[in-house]
Amino acid sequence: MPTFELPLRLDTTIRPYDWGSVTAMPELFGTEPTGRPQAELWMGAHPADPSIAGGVPLDRLIAGDPVAALGSPAVERFGPALPYLLKVLAVARPLSLQVHPTIAQAEAGFAAEEARGVPIGDPARTYKDRSHKPEMVCAITPFHGLCGFRSPVVTAGLLARLGLPALQPWIDVLAVRPAGEALRTVFAQMLDDAAAPLRAEVERALAGGSDPELAPYAEIAAACPGDPGVVAALLLNHVDLLPGQALYLGAGVPHAYLGGVGVEIMASSDNVLRCGLTTKHVDAPELMRVVDFTPAEPHLVEPERPARGERRYVPPAPEFALTRYDLTGADAFELPAGPPRIVLCLEGEARLGELTLRPGESAFVPAVAGTGLSGKGVAYVAEPGAFTV
Repeated sequence: MPTFELPLRLDTTIRPYDWGSVTAMPELFGTEPTGRPQAELWMGAHPADPSIAGGVPLDRLIAGDPVAALGSPAVERFGPALPYLLKVLAVARPLSLQVHPTIAQAEAGFAAEEARGVPIGDPARTYKDRSHKPEMVCAITPFHGLCGFRSPVVTAGLLARLGLPALQPWIDVLAVRPAGEALRTVFAQMLDDAAAPLRAEVERALAGGSDPELAPYAEIAAACPGDPGVVAALLLNHVDLLPGQALYLGAGVPHAYLGGVGVEIMASSDNVLRCGLTTKHVDAPELMRVVDFTPAEPHLVEPERPARGERRYVPPAPEFALTRYDLTGADAFELPAGPPRIVLCLEGEARLGELTLRPGESAFVPAVAGTGLSGKGVAYVAEPGAFTV
């Protein structure tokens, strides 16, 4: 059994979802391509795919001594489980258009499906656990996606530029009615089967257009022809992230990642309600209950810079924060005992005492351990966020 007194090297899994890049992770980590998409590198203790530490799944290891692994404050706040999940994403084509529930919605939805006897592994099951799933992605390469509803008045003008008379009823609703009501009405109608002929017209107009503001949506239409989410995507903000920029996504915010490589961190949950751009189950009534129809700009997280070579991203979610360390070979950073951390080496070499990590490798630093971080390269450190440890 591994000791909690030292950092523990993690054996991790890369998930081969069809939206993943075949080449991005091999290029980033200096590994051989497998010929299959490599979409998500998981680091954490999520029961669906826990990392392995010393031959033991990390969730089981933590369960053996939660206080030593996580620290008393984290156990008291989040229970005897690692509260976050760290990933590297390599996005080559659009992910599903999706939203995540609040804690209250997740608890109620999970209880309802348990009462109905819906198996956890059933593809038609919506709630896999009782947790919310806020998340943040920090761009490694240029990264882009959809995030939150644009002002409906602005969207009305965007739809008008498609030049389709059949869109006028939606344009009128978006231009005149109160924002939340307008977005709810048009969003529901866009996803309805009755709108299939109009959705096909929109796809043809996108394919034949040259408007640069519509170009991201034309790319979505080319990647997901015939999907109801193609037209619904037109209601959402398109956001471009430069390397080092971070985007936070809270409960109810519709979103989809479209392309790029990033480090993602989230509450350790698997609760996803899909709206479109997917062949998976769409629970339309529950989706409409969970979506937040308030228009808002994308929530960019500005990093704190507590020391040279250190950028700390603290979103409004207590379960997680993420810090990037640019290691020069000269200075070492102290990671004192207290919170449970996962350290990922992204470039070069990162040293945690006697443990050396290379690109794509990671380690779990238990709460009781603490360690120095040195080397020459780039490392990301995940830990719980804005609560006292």
